[in-house]
Amino acid sequence: MSFDLKLIGYVHYHAYLYSAYQVEFVIHSVILLPGKRPLVIARGGFTGMFPESSSFANQMAQTLSLPDMATLCNLQLTKDGIGICLSGVTLDNSTNINLVFPKEKKNYTVNGKEVSGWFSLDYTSDQLFNNVSLVQNVLSRSSMFDLQAPISTVEDVTGIKPAQFWLNVQYDTFYTQHKHSPATFVQKALRFMGINYISSPEIGFLKSMVGKVNKVKTKLIFQVLGADEIEPTTNKKYSSLLEDLASIKSYASGILVPKEYILPVKADKYLGAPTTLVSDAHKQGLEVYASGFSNDLISSYNYSYDPSQEYLHFIDNSQFSVDGVLTDFPPTASEAIGCFANNKQVKPAKGNPLIITKNGASGIYPGATDLAYQQAVNDGADIIDCSVQMSKDGVAFCLDSADLMGATTVITSFISRSTVVQEIQPNAGVFSFDLTWSEIQTLKPQIATVFKDFPRNPAYKNSGKFVTLAEFLEFAKAKGASGILINIQNAAYLASKKGLDIVGSVTTALSNATFDKQSTQSVLIQSDDTSVLSKFKSVPTYKRVLYIEERVGDAPKQSVEEIKKYADAVAITRGTIIEVTAYFTTDFTSVVEEFQKANISVYVYVLRNEYITLAFDYFSDPIVEIATFVTGIGVDGIITEYPGTASNYIRSPCTNTDKPEYNILPVEAGSLLSLVPSEVQPPAAAPLPPLDSADVADPPLPPVANISTASSPVAEAHPPSASISFANVAKMDLSLMAIMVLSLLSMLN
Repeated sequence: MSFDLKLIGYVHYHAYLYSAYQVEFVIHSVILLPGKRPLVIARGGFTGMFPESSSFANQMAQTLSLPDMATLCNLQLTKDGIGICLSGVTLDNSTNINLVFPKEKKNYTVNGKEVSGWFSLDYTSDQLFNNVSLVQNVLSRSSMFDLQAPISTVEDVTGIKPAQFWLNVQYDTFYTQHKHSPATFVQKALRFMGINYISSPEIGFLKSMVGKVNKVKTKLIFQVLGADEIEPTTNKKYSSLLEDLASIKSYASGILVPKEYILPVKADKYLGAPTTLVSDAHKQGLEVYASGFSNDLISSYNYSYDPSQEYLHFIDNSQFSVDGVLTDFPPTASEAIGCFANNKQVKPAKGNPLIITKNGASGIYPGATDLAYQQAVNDGADIIDCSVQMSKDGVAFCLDSADLMGATTVITSFISRSTVVQEIQPNAGVFSFDLTWSEIQTLKPQIATVFKDFPRNPAYKNSGKFVTLAEFLEFAKAKGASGILINIQNAAYLASKKGLDIVGSVTTALSNATFDKQSTQSVLIQSDDTSVLSKFKSVPTYKRVLYIEERVGDAPKQSVEEIKKYADAVAITRGTIIEVTAYFTTDFTSVVEEFQKANISVYVYVLRNEYITLAFDYFSDPIVEIATFVTGIGVDGIITEYPGTASNYIRSPCTNTDKPEYNILPVEAGSLLSLVPSEVQPPAAAPLPPLDSADVADPPLPPVANISTASSPVAEAHPPSASISFANVAKMDLSLMAIMVLSLLSMLN
């Protein structure tokens, strides 16, 4: 099957999904924002996935975006005057022309700067179309679709009949100097094709078009470049030109500006105060379009790696809303505008999967701290979790791992206590059960980092307080959380080697907090040890969750029946549910279906926002992954470090209504990879093993050894007075803003 035929099948599949969900594509059927809905402008189609302005980039953008989306073509001219669509004045970054014509590199002066490369004006259209192919021009994106499509002409793009067409004339002065006239090309094009927007960074070109376009049908837009770049007509900096918006109004209907002109990002990657540009331009009757949106470029820590949140900062705030956004990922812009804007008060419908935290909102604050738990509650998590660890003197507290090196600053104070505990992990660590609670309290929490180049909220890297189990339970009750998850680790080792009864500590703490005597708040007991889960069978209101760390490809009936003896639910990895090869999804396993047939709930872990953790099929958008597990697979719960992102999806009207404005479609495993020619597809991964029933049941827990310690055990119900007053934080009901302000003041002092 040819690539184009595969693409048609992919497009038709998604079009079918829209039909199946009974989506009514009426452009203005629902107005989500004051006035006209912001416009989604696709830069060269879906360039976040496919080479710019290729037929498949443009078709996919149309299929997966709001129906009034505008397709933008960056105009270049060939030697014989044909208009083609590619960003930049050279072709070597977006095509393979440097390999086709390796000795024809040239130098030109472009707007006062020397530029080296391969230029379209040196080649006829036949030379380009018959020899040159498109490639992805952002190195972090998949190269699997390179060399599969020719350069597109302006007529090619308008030929697929986009709802709106936007032509950006990038280099009028340069082409005019070389005996080409973009103005003449545009005037001819207006006779034969619908052009809704014409933009240019050159004032001279825009002024030449005044009176030559029908203002009702076509808007002229002034494209503003970097603040210190020089506009060739006036020889003024673009930043200074924005000081005279009234003058711009004389030749343009609006401005297209880099997003930083509206919401500056400071050197520390946090947002600065918004400017007044949007409101000032609107007062002059100018529309404002923001550019530079991309899911796979790190922007500001304020967005917590959720690209939909960035769009909402520009379209859904109390101060302003831009008139449109220029993006490489039009599906994400569409979901932000069509689903998430102006729905903060929408409550999730009953029957939705549970949002379960992983160490609280650990993507925003250090995990398992008071700040992480408060943020999780604010973000709408259903179940907040505590992975219980034990100190040397018997205090149960919340932290992701018994090894303190990842989540605390222990390495600076107690590196001499480092040891290897093979029963827990192969590498050396400093373990909580080797330090007293008072020693642990001298440490600071430390926010987790998934990858080195993706830091999380670094301004709060060491903020927050450690939380004892008793304090966690009191907080959960005070805040009215729907439920709690208690994760119990290393019970056998702690009992036999350290003389610590973690199961007893948890049982006592839950009883003291009366969780065993009520049913209003759910209690989930999670462990990878079936013997631990058996200890909680006597409390019928507790739901037992078996944590399965290994990836498996099948859950045979015998294994499922064995698990059912010990657990009401399982927590399984993403890779157990959706197989991924070379960052492409390849298949859905039947594991979820097999467990659910046995009335065993399935929770998937762990979901993160960072695009580096996502398969290409999810479009660098964590919302699409959530939609796939929730709508496509039907899991009973998602375990996430970013509960706010999951909550945004669950409470969205696009999730809770029969006829949404926009559908966030789940992934069809393998469909994107099927577009890649077989000769360049990655080799198939080895099949995953099935879940073995012999590996399910664990041996009985050993008795708690009588091991004396230098310090007397501390009763869990009464933690030392030096610990944080977490209960008081809960009772005072401090808002997140207050906590942040207090933390900031302490930092400044």
